[in-house]
Amino acid sequence: MAFAASTACCKPSALLAPRASASSSSQARLCRPSTSAAFQGLRAPAPAFALAPAPRRRAASTGIVCGKVSKGSVPPNFTLKDQDGKTVSLSKFKGKPVVLYFYPADETPGCTKQACAFRDSYEKYKKAGAEVIGISGDDAASHKAFAKKYRLPFTLLSDEGNKVRKEWGVPSDLFGTLPGRQTYVLDKKGVVQYIYNNQFQPEKHIGETLKIIQNL
Repeated sequence: MAFAASTACCKPSALLAPRASASSSSQARLCRPSTSAAFQGLRAPAPAFALAPAPRRRAASTGIVCGKVSKGSVPPNFTLKDQDGKTVSLSKFKGKPVVLYFYPADETPGCTKQACAFRDSYEKYKKAGAEVIGISGDDAASHKAFAKKYRLPFTLLSDEGNKVRKEWGVPSDLFGTLPGRQTYVLDKKGVVQYIYNNQFQPEKHIGETLKIIQNL
């Protein structure tokens, strides 16, 4: 009976199987990890890999993936060109609240909707003393055309090569194929007070960010 138990992994039924020939037994040895101890009714030591525990998976986070820049942190400074080709540094806006949003690309439906929503509320942001800044990987010429077409009154910065996006740790969407859409609210000291990430409801957070700005 010990012989039947040791070969159960290779044969449908060890009790009903015909006596193995020399050639078939050599084939059986190929599919058994055990040694001759199994034929003697002894329990062969299990392979080391069988005892290794499967790696644990981290539970999916229910919060926003914030990457390197998180709430309460001071994000790294940067210098980029705006839609007019002028260099702009984030440090330039220290002393006033900033709404800085990363978006995938000019002229796409979601990005256009988001930009126009900021445009429509821009006077309220301005009244609260805040600056609105949009950042994507498009070049300055693309930003200029985008801003002119939709009458965008705020700054658009060109992050060609997505260097700043990577430094800030902005997460991508659709398995890394689509640049993420993420908004940061910075207070007067440059500290992040709010982060919003939603690729498919780009204009939803406009009112929320305005409320936060007004209460800073």
